[in-house]
Amino acid sequence: MKPNYIQKVANWGNFPVVEKEMKSDDSLPKIKEFVKNKPEIIARGNGRCYGDASLGEHIFSTEKLNKFIGFDRQNGILECEAGVLLSEVLEICVPQGFFLYVTPGTKYISVGGAIASDVHGKNHHAEGCFSEYVLEFDLMDENGEILKCSREENSEKFWATIGGMGLTGIVLSAKFKLKKIETAYIRQESIKAKNLDEIFNLFDESEDWTYNVAWIDCLQKGKNIGRSVLMRGEHAQKSELKNKFAEQYLNLKKKFQPTIPFYFPGFVLNRWSIKIFNFLYYAKQRKKTLKNFIDYETFFYPLDVINEWNKIYGRKGFIQYQMVIPKETGKEGMKEILETIADSGNGSFLAVLKLFGKNNPQAYNSFPQEGYTLALDFKVNKKLPKLVSDLDEIVEKYGGRIYLTKDSMSKPALTNYLKNVENPKFVSMQRKRIKSE
Repeated sequence: MKPNYIQKVANWGNFPVVEKEMKSDDSLPKIKEFVKNKPEIIARGNGRCYGDASLGEHIFSTEKLNKFIGFDRQNGILECEAGVLLSEVLEICVPQGFFLYVTPGTKYISVGGAIASDVHGKNHHAEGCFSEYVLEFDLMDENGEILKCSREENSEKFWATIGGMGLTGIVLSAKFKLKKIETAYIRQESIKAKNLDEIFNLFDESEDWTYNVAWIDCLQKGKNIGRSVLMRGEHAQKSELKNKFAEQYLNLKKKFQPTIPFYFPGFVLNRWSIKIFNFLYYAKQRKKTLKNFIDYETFFYPLDVINEWNKIYGRKGFIQYQMVIPKETGKEGMKEILETIADSGNGSFLAVLKLFGKNNPQAYNSFPQEGYTLALDFKVNKKLPKLVSDLDEIVEKYGGRIYLTKDSMSKPALTNYLKNVENPKFVSMQRKRIKSE
């Protein structure tokens, strides 16, 4: 019989699934005891990353480190424990006129995870990564000691931990800045693009917008390759909203959130169902340009409205493949990537293109580089390793790299870029895999 602390664990992609020890606690002495008594550990937040990034032989879950510590409303500075989710931060701060400076495509990640991955959003070209707004955090090191880390204090640990994938210790709490907003709504423009040339031109024209993101039909070929829809946005001002919004400009009504009740059969997601989805998604906007106001949840977190949507991919799970290619070769590289995906038959109905600006050179473990990043979801099947290998060759050819938060299959040359994180105490399955290949 397995010990009761051994359990099946997987991240959001449900691949891989492992049986490992996982512990959660909010007692600092007990956390210290766990750290000192285990040969290898890795911290885990809410498990919403992909692949094997936060999996290891002994996992410490921060789910019980879920308390708010303080909120300086005058200066927009929030302090909380590392297990607090961004969704919980938004519930507190939005009604009081604040928003996250940087948020990824789901609000169900932990603050500690946001630091470990140094998450980016639709505004990297304008406002950088999450770390730009982190003031300090408490880190438990391999000896169980707690270090206060900031740009001034323990700065080497601070910058190694930013984007360091949990390999420097366990983030216990953090203090970070929030953005002042007037409403909970976004002024959005959606623009259809016929092909890759058009969408790249639209990105160039939209660099003055704070938020830019494009959905791409990754199964198109020939003159239609790169057919897409660009969505750009700004936080709406009170003066812009019509009366029906202005009455509750900082409070959103709770929405019905359906739950996927079971894992879909493997045949549901295939080349033809993805083609149909892509056709309908592109066709639903009849006009070339659509201007409207939408709430922040619809703009930033469209998939969060469906609970457990990862089950759509079936029991074998899926991976998300995200790469960045330098700006000067971005269009050429993306064309080759999209052609390879279309020829493979492994389509992705979630294909998202974004523009990265220049990254903070101090945040040397962060994934973004100036250029274009494409994120794709692929169902796990027999053809997938070959596709990943082919895509890796293209990314390497153009001098790009892979986002570690979503990696589970890529080659070490594209993923072994972390610095100052080597520590025999904090080890993930991902790190072992990268080092052994």
